[in-house]
Amino acid sequence: MMSKRFWLILFCCAVAGFTLNSCISSPPDYISTAKTRSVHMIVKMSRGDYWNTVKLGAEAAAQEFNVKLTFKAPDSESDIDEQIAMVEDAINEKADVIVLAASSYMGLAQVVDKAAVFNKIPVISVDAEVGSARVSTYIGSNGYEAGQKSAERLIKLLDAHGEIGIINFTSSSENVQPVASTAIDFGARDADERERGFLNYAARYPNIHVVEIAYTPSNIANAEELTREMLNQHPRLRGMATLNETASQGAAKTIQQLGLKGIRIVAFDSSPSMMELLQDGTVQATVVQNPFSNGYLAIKHAVEILEGIKVPERVDTGTKIIDLDNMLWPENQKLLFPFVR
Repeated sequence: MMSKRFWLILFCCAVAGFTLNSCISSPPDYISTAKTRSVHMIVKMSRGDYWNTVKLGAEAAAQEFNVKLTFKAPDSESDIDEQIAMVEDAINEKADVIVLAASSYMGLAQVVDKAAVFNKIPVISVDAEVGSARVSTYIGSNGYEAGQKSAERLIKLLDAHGEIGIINFTSSSENVQPVASTAIDFGARDADERERGFLNYAARYPNIHVVEIAYTPSNIANAEELTREMLNQHPRLRGMATLNETASQGAAKTIQQLGLKGIRIVAFDSSPSMMELLQDGTVQATVVQNPFSNGYLAIKHAVEILEGIKVPERVDTGTKIIDLDNMLWPENQKLLFPFVR
């Protein structure tokens, strides 16, 4: 079994490789870096390995394309008002471009329209979409497909029978909701898309029963509590799907503390601690996004927009299932230690 020392060494190599690549890279000839641009990137939350990696990618592109990057985020993913205030600040500070990972699909729509329509500031949506037709481009993974991948792997792990619990994330704390027998149109928010993809895939299997869906405002302690409550309510639970980083950390920590070896978990994202949970068998698989590319491409496309270069309406940076069998494959190392662009 691989030790923590192994992961530390591997991570240090990754950081060294990233630093080297950042120093020697140069922008494409068709992009001018003579002028410094001001880009404000506003994401959902100021903590967490996922958002730190988004920031890392954005900083690499900012260095490459001569961008003054202002990176901001509220302390909590549920603080929609603070995100709105940050977009307002970016407008008032006359940012050249605003990059936004919206905590609420509709909650940020009006201020995005204000920026894009009334102040002529291009807005790029990253990681999570926002309910505005004025967004220049969306960069991130497909939440519905990610949810389907999670369901496919978990159902395979359970041999297509048994009770499943889901811990999802939302823009505000919500009560546990009953599960309908048919697919539900949850809307366009990323959390809802992941959930909808999972449920639609699971509906194909008559012996799979999603018995509870709980929601956390992206708080690890809250996710731990929700996991304990779910296990108490459903002692026959065989599997859990956790649909973001904090939900995954909280659920896995509880399962680990209780020593429940029989619970199969398919998690989300690829923090160093998640790799340890895969290694010790607490988590069987995780759906990995590409946060470094999300951050990097957001800044790159921001500069291209300012240069008058047409950018795609959507950029799908993809997801992939990572487990013990494939985590050391070279192509997967680029996702787990994202220093190669």
